[in-house]
Amino acid sequence: TAFAGLRVQDVVIEGRANTPEPLLRAALGVSKGSPILGFSLEAARQNIERLSWVEHATVERRLPATIVVNLQERRPFAIWQNSGKFVLIDRGGQVVAHQDVANFRTLPLVVGPGAPADAAALIDALAARPALQARVVAAVRVGERRWDLHMSNDADVMLPEGHEAAALDRLMQLQQDHDLLDRPLVAIDMRLPDRLVLRPRPDLATPPNAAKKPT
Repeated sequence: TAFAGLRVQDVVIEGRANTPEPLLRAALGVSKGSPILGFSLEAARQNIERLSWVEHATVERRLPATIVVNLQERRPFAIWQNSGKFVLIDRGGQVVAHQDVANFRTLPLVVGPGAPADAAALIDALAARPALQARVVAAVRVGERRWDLHMSNDADVMLPEGHEAAALDRLMQLQQDHDLLDRPLVAIDMRLPDRLVLRPRPDLATPPNAAKKPT
């Protein structure tokens, strides 16, 4: 086919936003001047879909001389911190990229083993409560079964397993009625449905052996 003049003259890439172009072209395995019928479209598609940013791809020949690659990229949903490393994950918890994470620093931060698989439900619940979401610095997965919220005032809100939305509503009501998130607290334990445990900052607690002033 090359002798017949059917050589690649142009490679058109559609839908690329974050996939590194050099990696994409290497996965395609075809460059200008290659025989246009001399490679497998299916093999090229499979190679491209192995790239972390790519969720779905199509590869087409448009005779006589053009290859068209259409990408559907994964959408970064959150940043995952684990063992001191930061990566981007999509809504399903799939790792999208290890580089250039700082470019997406406005995304929610989730921390710890098991966090990606269960992050979407919690992030959606926080997004439905924007006043509360604005105070959350990170969501920390505890024991791969429940969440702690690290807040902008350095307090940790300990959420109950499987009842996060109800606890968030309760927390919002406590903030509205008592300015709870503006108080100098280390922890707000909401794991028990019938009680709320508050832990004040140690520097504000009265030392146990402090001498009493004479009266």
